[in-house]
Amino acid sequence: MLQEDSNGETFEIIDKKLEDIPNAIDKTESLSSMSSSASLLPSPGMSTASASNSTGNLLSSVAPPSALPNFVSPIPTPKPVTSVPAPTPLPSHLIQPTSIPSSQLPPQPTRPQSGTTINIQPVAEQFYPTQFNAAIPPSKGVQHGVTFETQLSTEDSGGFIGWMKGAVSSGGILSRVAEKAKNSVDSMITTLDPQMREYIYSGGDLDILVASGQEIKISAIREAFQTIFGKATIEGIDVQSNTIAVQPVGFAAGIKAAEERLEAVFKNPNVQAVPVVGIENFLLEVGEDTWYDLGVLILKDPVRQITLQTFTQMTPVPTAVVSLAQEDTPLDYPLKWSGYSVTIGSLMGKNLGVHHSEWHQALTGVSRRDMIVSAAKALATLYKSSIVSD
Repeated sequence: MLQEDSNGETFEIIDKKLEDIPNAIDKTESLSSMSSSASLLPSPGMSTASASNSTGNLLSSVAPPSALPNFVSPIPTPKPVTSVPAPTPLPSHLIQPTSIPSSQLPPQPTRPQSGTTINIQPVAEQFYPTQFNAAIPPSKGVQHGVTFETQLSTEDSGGFIGWMKGAVSSGGILSRVAEKAKNSVDSMITTLDPQMREYIYSGGDLDILVASGQEIKISAIREAFQTIFGKATIEGIDVQSNTIAVQPVGFAAGIKAAEERLEAVFKNPNVQAVPVVGIENFLLEVGEDTWYDLGVLILKDPVRQITLQTFTQMTPVPTAVVSLAQEDTPLDYPLKWSGYSVTIGSLMGKNLGVHHSEWHQALTGVSRRDMIVSAAKALATLYKSSIVSD
């Protein structure tokens, strides 16, 4: 059937029936089998034997491998050395001996004469001389070239045993360790119970009296002197001043009141000749309407004829309170020339709402006892220095 396309060309469409397709496939398979069988047949020019060999063993026609090329260059054989040329002799003017001055020659060892003592220094001292080392202080091992072991071996009292005796004796290392341990235990006990301080540190060779019956003054003097001297017995005697006002004003009145307290203690027939400390607080005007409160501490030792005094720190006092003390003092008060008949502590306690002995703490944060302890430590240190110098 002919059919014309859009370009004007004609083509034929073959229409076959479905029944004819299997027969066509069978024909195609038969033709391909014939062609494959024909390719296995030998060619006309090849013999039957060669054909059989080609079909039987295909590797027999492969040629054997050829040898690989060698790229390593041969090492040349060294030539034998037949003879070595003799060295050329130097000219005669170069080998002539030259003379060296005797001053440039090294010193020759001399043989010591008979009877001469030779001081042979050890090799260790020649190369490692003994000298000061900042990393090792003299007290830790080396003292002027003598080691710790050498010092032990040269003890007159018997080496290590002698060293142990010195360590245990007073001032030795073991004695100092025991003393520090005891002080640590005592400090812990007094911290837990401050009243135990009086029993632990009481005793010794120092006895001191305080010219007052107030515990705040007695305990402050006890703490200060026991801190400086280690052990001391501190007691108090209640005495008063009779010729000075209750509230002294000025340095002269304050010092005079403390001295009268001391004299009152010495007049007591039951008191032996021991050091006595007197304490007295007084008012001081350092400027116009500027007042301060401070205390004086006087120590008097009649045996050694020592008299010392110190002062506590100054505490400001309001002018209004001083004016109240002046108003409360009667005009006919016989001791008005030395001060007032009313103490500043009582007035400050009423105004601050505290006890009259605690107004320093309430006003400045520092208690009166701490002020006395600080001044008493200075007094005890001065007294100890005076005893040592005597």
